[in-house]
Amino acid sequence: MKTFINMLRDEAGASAAEYALILAIVGAAIAVAAYTLGTAVAGAMNNASSCINSQPSSTMCSTAAAS
Repeated sequence: MKTFINMLRDEAGASAAEYALILAIVGAAIAVAAYTLGTAVAGAMNNASSCINSQPSSTMCSTAAAS
């Protein structure tokens, strides 16, 4: 019991826990950013693919090519 109380009073491990929490938050932010970027890239690739496969008179592709 005395060991447990000493562990509760010891603040040396608090730094490691704080670093772990920061690491988890940064990791989650990177994961969300990667997912969002992947979705945007997939959408752009799908648009490019449909422009390549569509007729030259397609308004979607001529507008995108003019930009």
